[in-house]
Amino acid sequence: MKNFVKKLRKEAGLRQEDLANKVGVSRQTIIAIENNKYDPTLELAMKLARQLQISVEELFILED
Repeated sequence: MKNFVKKLRKEAGLRQEDLANKVGVSRQTIIAIENNKYDPTLELAMKLARQLQISVEELFILED
């Protein structure tokens, strides 16, 4: 699954640690998501989308 977390986080002026704190996960989790090594739960995906002010469908793209 492709995502735009890193791009949007940077545009929002947030550090990985800042975003992690806002959604209640570790910085390592944010790193793993940004590097496409971890697909977040639906709950975490929704929290990330809310923080980055974008829909889940726009933040995460399911690749065939």
